Amino acid sequence: MSDSRWSVANLQPKIENFLRPVLRAAQLSLDFQVGDGSAMDPNFEQPDVTVQFHGRDLDLLLANKGELLLALEQLTLEALRARPDEHTRLMFDAQDYRLLRLEELRLSAETAAERVKRTGVPFKFNPMTSRERRIIHLALRGDKGVRTESEGLAPRRQVVIHPAAKGSS
Repeated sequence: MSDSRWSVANLQPKIENFLRPVLRAAQLSLDFQVGDGSAMDPNFEQPDVTVQFHGRDLDLLLANKGELLLALEQLTLEALRARPDEHTRLMFDAQDYRLLRLEELRLSAETAAERVKRTGVPFKFNPMTSRERRIIHLALRGDKGVRTESEGLAPRRQVVIHPAAKGSS
């Protein structure tokens, strides 16, 4: 995914010029560092650029499943005029929340898949973001005993794990 538009050198000043006034206006005691995405698990996430937050208001940033963190990420993507297919190229994180969430989703997917294979009954996850749904799909892509699909419309879109069709391989 090497594209100079999505380099740290290109995006850092744009991200700083957008986020600093937003954080100041919101009176949030947060700072951030813009870096490359090399610390992520390449099987699930491969952002070109990450923004790592720190500061006194991290609890607010990560409350309600990281709702504010994700909102700031979305607003920044909009400010950068990122197309939907480019949204995975930038990722916000704090205290490894996103890495831990990735692992939680992967383990949940594997546990749900085992249940579906054992019972033959489809399993529906609660609604989640497109990025989180993608992690579920990727976590189970090699499991021949189940198949996954997304159902519904955003923001209520969810992943359903089904038993694999008989005779499919």
